[in-house]
Amino acid sequence: MQRREVPHTYQLDRTLEAFASGGVLLAATKKSGRSNVMTIGWGTVGIIWRKKVFMVLVRPSRYTYEFIEDSREFTVNVPTPEIKDWLAFCGSHSGRDMDKFAACQMATSPGQRVQSITIDACPLVYECKVVYHTDLIPANLAPDIIPNAYPRGDFHRLYFGEIMGVFAAE
Repeated sequence: MQRREVPHTYQLDRTLEAFASGGVLLAATKKSGRSNVMTIGWGTVGIIWRKKVFMVLVRPSRYTYEFIEDSREFTVNVPTPEIKDWLAFCGSHSGRDMDKFAACQMATSPGQRVQSITIDACPLVYECKVVYHTDLIPANLAPDIIPNAYPRGDFHRLYFGEIMGVFAAE
């Protein structure tokens, strides 16, 4: 897919709204070249350490976790309503058990600034390199969050990805 580079704030409202209305597709590629994709519903963009950063949350139990741990890179792919079914599928199936790209007939392309793949059908893509990660500390969470977000105690790792480039479809 042909995309042009845009500022990190380009259609940022659309990106943040996507989290509230079904999520976005987080993709990562291991150094071996194998890739995985998952749906995420939590994340944000900001400036930290004078860097443009996309923060995403991934549970260690998720297959994509080992991909980010291996490569220290990821892409955030903002979908259109036409591929809403991919969000539901990628959020309810594990790449450990199947090839989600094949199942969804999802075309991909290499990132322009990172080795991780991008999802061709997504018109807006953030390419990120991990500059920091931290594990969520349950004792520091407001008590009302745990019962709803962590009933099984599977707490997230937070990845702070420096935005190396943002690319939008023409």
